[in-house]
Amino acid sequence: MKEVVVISGKGGTGKTSLTSSFSFLGGKSLVIGDCDVDADDMHLLLKPDYKESKSFFSGFIAEIDSTKCLNCGICFEKCRFKAISKQEGVFKINGIDCEGCGYCKRICSADAITIKDAEVGSVYKSNIKTGAVMVHARLKPGADNSGKLVAQVKKDARDVANKFGKDLILIDGSPGIGCPVVSSLTGANYVILVTEPTPSGYHDLKRVYEVVKKFKIKAGLIINKSDLNQKIASELEKYANSESINLIGKLSYDEDFSKAITNGITAAEYQEGNIQKEVKKLWETAKKYIYTDKENI
Repeated sequence: MKEVVVISGKGGTGKTSLTSSFSFLGGKSLVIGDCDVDADDMHLLLKPDYKESKSFFSGFIAEIDSTKCLNCGICFEKCRFKAISKQEGVFKINGIDCEGCGYCKRICSADAITIKDAEVGSVYKSNIKTGAVMVHARLKPGADNSGKLVAQVKKDARDVANKFGKDLILIDGSPGIGCPVVSSLTGANYVILVTEPTPSGYHDLKRVYEVVKKFKIKAGLIINKSDLNQKIASELEKYANSESINLIGKLSYDEDFSKAITNGITAAEYQEGNIQKEVKKLWETAKKYIYTDKENI
């Protein structure tokens, strides 16, 4: 089984749009994982049915039992995170601000405070319009532990792949270099880096590739909007060559790319212009690098 993760050093490079296109081109042969749990967008293009869902718990949160509370206000005074407030004469805990440290419970003389597992998000298994299964998740606003949620998505995607005998898992990772990216790279066989020829795009590509190198994972590069700055595009190619990164290909700026998304479809489905052909070419090249032994998916 191969596990391929698509990431970018910064947002806005076209990472998710390209991953969705590759998902469409891969059809039923793939299992899809959306690990961009802080800003999950693949559902907009792949139309999941949310067939299965489960809550995801990580960390802790305090809860006040108003029937036991004496309204002494000690917890309110001592909470260093200012997570406790008084509403209509009753002390309550703001789940977003609470860090689950448990100090309020220790100082509560009425034993009115409990510490419970925090529900920070949801994980879904969906059938998508290609006939494939997509495992995806959503982190609650302000919730932490996105790295752990990514790990859960990847685990569930592997379980699905094993169950249905699929030999390729395609993961849409988060932009940047934070915990979700590190979690998405764990166990991956190949990484597709998506960038654009801008100073920030170049800088952030180098930064995220330093993380990839720590995992000793082979990587390929796609330069999106490559004709916007040909000088930087050339520098990106030289950098890829110097780091032994496969140059999967370049995609010129094309308004049809945006038109497809506006219409709620992937670029691989868009019938007008050349964008469908160009995206398909990138996917075919990527597969050659992913399957170095010339296997077919």
